Amino acid sequence: MQAGRNCPLDYRLPADSFAGEPLFDCQTLYVVGGLYGNCQALHALEKRLAAEPGARAVFNGDAHWFDLDPDVFADIEARLAAHTLLRGNVETELGRPGNDDAGCGCAYPDSVDDQTVARSNQIHARLTGTAAQLPGMAAQLADRPATALVSVAGRRIAITHGDEESLAGWQCARTALATAARQQALQAWMAANRLSVLATSHTCAAAALCKPGFAVINNGAAGMPNFNNGRYGLVTRIATQAHPSALYRAELDGLVIEAVPLNYNHAQFIGEFDRQWPADSPAALSYRERVMRGGEDAPQAALLGGFALAQTLCAMGAID
Repeated sequence: MQAGRNCPLDYRLPADSFAGEPLFDCQTLYVVGGLYGNCQALHALEKRLAAEPGARAVFNGDAHWFDLDPDVFADIEARLAAHTLLRGNVETELGRPGNDDAGCGCAYPDSVDDQTVARSNQIHARLTGTAAQLPGMAAQLADRPATALVSVAGRRIAITHGDEESLAGWQCARTALATAARQQALQAWMAANRLSVLATSHTCAAAALCKPGFAVINNGAAGMPNFNNGRYGLVTRIATQAHPSALYRAELDGLVIEAVPLNYNHAQFIGEFDRQWPADSPAALSYRERVMRGGEDAPQAALLGGFALAQTLCAMGAID
């Protein structure tokens, strides 16, 4: 199978990944997937965390992607060190240089065209060169766990990069989550593991589903625009109290589960992006239009049941 489409056997998650005791309990949790090397988005998140003393953050993979400059890569790593860090496919494959069988490790489905897959493999190859310039970085990334079980106000929260079965699984994509069979399987799995929420990312497209007894939320991308109404990233927030800037939310068993915008400095980000990935580079060809124009869908497209919009959508660019 083509590199970038195949899913390595060690991406499979053990059946007992979420069966133990939570790493910690908190009242406010942020889950940050797909930062993609966006320093400005990280700064926006740091401001949000500073405004909520006691809030915890879990970065659930793909913190790197556009940070080709070793100094930028190292700066992001240093700033992440205070938080709980998981590995996504990007960190996993950067953590084993010289093994090109999986390429970028994205495990792209057939719906993604071959050119996109090839460009992702090229980005990964260049980023591997960046990590190689930072002594000990590959081992540092490889040492991160693939999953975390935490608690918010006593409710068990499962966190991974892809889905409950695979580090790069696509079963928390919108198309999968929209089916009745998938929802029934998730309900049974979460009940068996005494879980309230499953928080993921990986697919680069936000999705949110809340049913009686469980919720699944995929934040899409923290470091890139997700929707067609503004240039902002998106993070998951799970807490006991609602956030005034949430884009959409659901309530479940005393928890408020939300998607919160990250309004990063776009001018600074695109300047850094163009410096590191000039025109005709694989990242520019795959991502620059999205970075500039936003995603293709309205926020409503992410809402698969149980979640409701919490913001008037006419002025999303003004969200703090």
